Amino acid sequence: MGIVKISEEIHNELRDASGVFDRSLNSQAEHWIKIGMLAEMHPSINYEEIRDLLFQYSKLRVSEIVKKTKKK
Repeated sequence: MGIVKISEEIHNELRDASGVFDRSLNSQAEHWIKIGMLAEMHPSINYEEIRDLLFQYSKLRVSEIVKKTKKK
């Protein structure tokens, strides 16, 4: 685990979103990071499909999800 420096603007958006979605600040940041990683690896799928991948493979790390879905 480490420290990631982000802009004040993104930090404020994280704080706002974490309140709306009832997540901790760190959990919200982690959620957005996972979504972003999968979006970059699968540019042809939409948010709902990314969310479905996260649900389907909820016990796996994002890198493992990418490996499993690249084979399809």
